[in-house]
Amino acid sequence: MKKNEKIEVVQGSGNVFRDFGDLNADTEQLKCILAARIIDILDKRKLSVRKAEGTTGVKASEFSLIRNVKLGRFTADRLISILNKFDQQVDVKVRVRPRPRKSTREVAALHV
Repeated sequence: MKKNEKIEVVQGSGNVFRDFGDLNADTEQLKCILAARIIDILDKRKLSVRKAEGTTGVKASEFSLIRNVKLGRFTADRLISILNKFDQQVDVKVRVRPRPRKSTREVAALHV
């Protein structure tokens, strides 16, 4: 970067998936939040994926996928059920509203 070059700062929406135009942004964000809580529990309880399997009955390979944030095979309800097996209660607040319309410039930028 050159010394006098300016950087454009853009405020995100709070959902990186939405910011990058993912069609399932809300679901992906929810899955990441749930996976982060599972990883946090594994870390705080110092559980290996094998010990977590013994505790919950969930396959160690699934915990490995979650640890590596490979969530494509998981649904939000599956991740919630895993949290439930760790004696966690999951409360979800839902707000539904129309999506704001994107400007022509924003739409063009997403398709570059």
